[in-house]
Formats: sequence, structure tokens, C-alpha cells
Amino acid sequence: QVRLVESGGGLVQPGGSLTLSCAASGSIFSIATMGWYRQAPGKQRDLVARISSGGITYYGDSVKGRFTISRDNAKNTVYLQMNSLKPEDTAVYYCWSTLTRDYWGQGTQVTVSS
Repeated sequence: QVRLVESGGGLVQPGGSLTLSCAASGSIFSIATMGWYRQAPGKQRDLVARISSGGITYYGDSVKGRFTISRDNAKNTVYLQMNSLKPEDTAVYYCWSTLTRDYWGQGTQVTVSS
């Protein structure tokens, strides 16, 4: 069984930065693709970024150049460094993992507001 636990969300002013972390339990972490999705109120859940087991990354158009995804296989952890945050980045951010099936964390709230 895989369990994903996010941390690092909170309230930040526009232009600020936050780093989200996702700690994964289970033995699949090093071979699984990991990523982050987000869902704003009344909107669908969208892919923010993902990273393959080999370190290949993909970013959604709205976060390119501002967000960076990384992983530490020794710590079973994936990170999302978010810079130059905008009010439209406000959402619940979900950690995601996929191998033979999808796994989801419980979500962490990120609010960008002055």
C-alpha cells in the first residue's frame, strides 16, 4: 500500500515563494512517476508538474519558469518549489504517484493573497 502525505502549504503574498513536500511510504517510490495536481474551487483538478523515475520533468503552461519539481529517492520525497506566486495559484495541491495505478495524497491548501 502506498501512502502520500503532503506538507508545506499555507498563506503567502503575491510574488512570494513556498515549497511543498510529499513523503511517500511503500516500496514503489523510486520507480514511480510522481507529481503534483491542483484544484481551485469550482474548477477541475489539473496537472501542475510531474517527474519520472529518471528525473524527466513536465510542467503545465501556467507554472513554467516559476515552479520546480524535484525528488529525493533516498528520502522517498518529492518537492514542488513555487516562486513568483500569483493569486491564481490559489488551490488545494495534491501529491500524485502512478505506476500500475494512481495514488493521491490528502491535499494541502495554498493561498496567495495580500
